[in-house]
Amino acid sequence: MARAATTSDAFNAVAEPRRREILNYLALQERPVGDIVSTLGLDQPSVSKHLRVLRNVGLVHVRRSGRRKLYRTNAAAIRPLHESTSTFERYWRHQLDRVKDRAEAKMKKLRPESNSRRNDDPDNTEH
Repeated sequence: MARAATTSDAFNAVAEPRRREILNYLALQERPVGDIVSTLGLDQPSVSKHLRVLRNVGLVHVRRSGRRKLYRTNAAAIRPLHESTSTFERYWRHQLDRVKDRAEAKMKKLRPESNSRRNDDPDNTEH
């Protein structure tokens, strides 16, 4: 099966790292293309191309202010992306918790004497 064009849906559009970078930058406030170019260090034609893709799939809105175009994220359109990835976030958090638990258990096995000492032990000179 042929891969869908990057302009076909939000998931394909955000597969490109620079588009994700632009979305992250726009997340906090509306910005003109020039700010995106200078802050992210990308070429203006490239930024315009990425913004066009993001706009076509509905992830950003644009409005005119005089001669400038101001871009902002469309939170409602980003929600399905977030909901989809949250499943994986929970999975990886669970996996990291398991790794942490195993590492802590292994450390306890390697240093059993430090776990069995008590503060009222007269031989315990650590304070």
